[in-house]
Amino acid sequence: MKSKTRSEYLPWLIGGVAFLTVLVVFALYAHAHLGGNRAQQLASKNRRLDLIGRMQLDLASASEAEKSAVLATTDAGSLMFANQARAATTELVQAQQELRALLAPNGPQSERELLAQFSTAFANLQRLDDELLALAVQNTNLKAYSLLYGPAAETLAEMDTALEQVVARYADGSEGKQVMAMAFRARIGVLRIQVLLSPHIAEENDAKMDQMEASMTREETEIRKHLDGLATMTKLAADIDVVAAGSRFLEYEAIKAKILPLSRENTNVRSLTLSLNQKRKAISLCLDALNAVRQAMLDEPIAGVTYGRAAKPR
Repeated sequence: MKSKTRSEYLPWLIGGVAFLTVLVVFALYAHAHLGGNRAQQLASKNRRLDLIGRMQLDLASASEAEKSAVLATTDAGSLMFANQARAATTELVQAQQELRALLAPNGPQSERELLAQFSTAFANLQRLDDELLALAVQNTNLKAYSLLYGPAAETLAEMDTALEQVVARYADGSEGKQVMAMAFRARIGVLRIQVLLSPHIAEENDAKMDQMEASMTREETEIRKHLDGLATMTKLAADIDVVAAGSRFLEYEAIKAKILPLSRENTNVRSLTLSLNQKRKAISLCLDALNAVRQAMLDEPIAGVTYGRAAKPR
């Protein structure tokens, strides 16, 4: 049998080479196509995860600034921190809008739904923040305390000193006991009002504030009665300290009249209550929603890539 010549093998060789070439080209095309798609998937996931991280950071920053605004002791400090909280919230909104745009065309349905849940929780948080920060910058309770322990306390001390001098001057006279009794009742009455004002400023219940104010009104009636009684006594009618005591009490009442409305507004108490109760719950819901979106993104399968939840031990 004759062996085949080289020319007879040539068609087969050419066909084999052509087939291998096609396989190599296809393999290279598939590698480039699939590798590029994987890179796009990774880039998209990383971009979305980065936005979630920014939103979490902005949420924490806004919360920290809000608490500082509530606890600040001056209008300027409260306003500065309130502006910082609003700026962090603005950054969060921008990241939220960017993430929504990335998911809008063809993002996973589960992630769109989870982001919608966050948006609902965040809208409620924004409403709370608007109310809370508007209250925090007013500092009405702090202003009431400032009046109470500043001008009111000083006026009370001046009135007390004047009445003390009246007692010292007339205690040994024929009307000494009567002078002492009326001066003492007036001094005690003002001290009782001063003591009632402090819990009134801290109180958040209107009914309890009403009760305190009623007690103050009764004390005021008694104080006026005793001051008038001193002023109508023949020996004390033109006494400079009796006149001074009456004048100081009128000033004290005017200061109290400024304190009570500030106390009633209760902006510091109300903002602190919102921050410690509703705000804390609202932030928790937002963080839970963001974590759910983040975990859904981490769980997205990408061929050849494993990250997200820790692998289960074998």
